[in-house]
Amino acid sequence: MLTLRRTPLYDTHRALGARMVEFGGWEMPVQYSGILAEHQTVRHAAGLFDTDHMGQFEVTGRDALPFLQHLLTADLATMEMFEARYAILCYADGTCVDDTFVYKLPGRPKTSPRYLIVVNASNRLKDWAWMNAHRGGFRVNLHDLSDEWCMLAFQGPKAETILQRLEPFDLSALKYHRAREFKIGQGRGLIARTGYTGEDGFELFFPVAHAKHLWDAILEAGQADGALPIGFGARDSLRFEAKLPLYGHEIDAHTTPLEAALGWACALDKMFIGRDALLKQKLEGVAKKLVGFEMVDRGIARSGYEIAKDGRAIGIVTTGMFAPTLGKNLGLGFVPPEFAALGTEFEVIVRGKPLKARVVKTPFYERPGRS
Repeated sequence: MLTLRRTPLYDTHRALGARMVEFGGWEMPVQYSGILAEHQTVRHAAGLFDTDHMGQFEVTGRDALPFLQHLLTADLATMEMFEARYAILCYADGTCVDDTFVYKLPGRPKTSPRYLIVVNASNRLKDWAWMNAHRGGFRVNLHDLSDEWCMLAFQGPKAETILQRLEPFDLSALKYHRAREFKIGQGRGLIARTGYTGEDGFELFFPVAHAKHLWDAILEAGQADGALPIGFGARDSLRFEAKLPLYGHEIDAHTTPLEAALGWACALDKMFIGRDALLKQKLEGVAKKLVGFEMVDRGIARSGYEIAKDGRAIGIVTTGMFAPTLGKNLGLGFVPPEFAALGTEFEVIVRGKPLKARVVKTPFYERPGRS
């Protein structure tokens, strides 16, 4: 029997009435008050997520940068200190090992930077093995911080106002995809303007001993503004509306970043594992494209459902659901390029019945005022 792991906040979630489910080998809260209500809380106020199931690796040493340049698709050489950047680990054939977020931070001594790599929970062991297998002659040190540090996400239009009540520094000065250190107890944490919901917000990294203290402090500070704990059900619907990929759905070991519309995260003018395969694909064209679609007929497309055209299977749904912010049944899926143009109609096979759908513009949702 599989033994599920638990974050330091497991008992807190249970006390809040969360329904716990398995996710990536962890027992995590899927909902507290209800997925639809929690989704709207993040869109209109602010929501707090326990994301401590995710893996966090530290890379240091003289060759830290060339090592990561070799492994990851993004060009990290242009990163500024305290910058965060999305990057993908690829296999030699260009398909995805995992997608990651990379933070460039001051090292010890500060003249030598260190890098924090955040990876998906379900891929943590695989990613760790992959990185270690490619150390080769690189002079680097790898440290798995996942069990030492806690990770929370606080997302929504009121997130900055609420967190500002807890911190003396000006959060408005912290720009998108930037981070800074903050004091917590006798130690230091990291706060970054990043997230996975399509809203403005923050992700926080800090020593695990402070998990319940910080969780409670944030919810207490945001009580008057309607801040609530949010489960993974709403996390999925929020990221889906913003067309943010989920490993095992939009990206996996059978899909390349170019097919998943993530070419912007691939610096093909530098060498990395999988680069030649991706360059070949860019020159010759992809065999499938990720598209967003709206259900024309009444019905909900689900992950794994077949996409067909004139009775012939042409693709697969990666994610589909009722989108609470837009009030529509929407989906993401892979189809051949000739069926990817806006307005193209095809059928989604829902419980054996073909239902009409139409390709629409993505992301489905963009927060108001985003520049």
